[in-house]
Amino acid sequence: MRAVMKSILLLSAKCLMVLSMFSVVSNVLANSDPSGYRLGAGDEIRIHVFGEDDLSVETTLGKSGVVTYPYLGELKAVGKTTAELQAFITAGLKGDYLINPSVLVSITTYRPFYIYGEVKRPGGYPYQPGLTLERAVAIAGGFTERASTTKFMLSKENTQGQEKEIANLSTEIKPGDTILVKDSFF
Repeated sequence: MRAVMKSILLLSAKCLMVLSMFSVVSNVLANSDPSGYRLGAGDEIRIHVFGEDDLSVETTLGKSGVVTYPYLGELKAVGKTTAELQAFITAGLKGDYLINPSVLVSITTYRPFYIYGEVKRPGGYPYQPGLTLERAVAIAGGFTERASTTKFMLSKENTQGQEKEIANLSTEIKPGDTILVKDSFF
């Protein structure tokens, strides 16, 4: 009898340890976004609650950055990471609506980047992860004959508005960035 009790206690302890590890991993994943990417107007997102199709939503974030979500009303998504929005929705649904909601927020389409100046086809283009200024120029049809291959101005959106910086061909481009390819004098 003692051997059985000892085995049961040992098994229970192992189960608790495994469950606590899952809890820690779940909390880390819910509260971190390795890319640090912040949602912005023009991003298309999908909110999926496993086993609850009526709570799953796909939407494009407008200028206000607000998502109308069932049971929770209007949620401000702009400026949040997908992990932050996911944690907020999970906390809102937990208890009153669902016992243990499993929520996933993902970006289905990033907002575009823009390129103008001395490129063959200036305009807005869909963002692709890992995009550099050199690849952005290629997407826009390449340089014109008057283009400088070393003079670029990059405007980045941030919480205070737009920040301008000098860029080079290896500069990483983010969704919503605007690239100016300057002309050369010779």
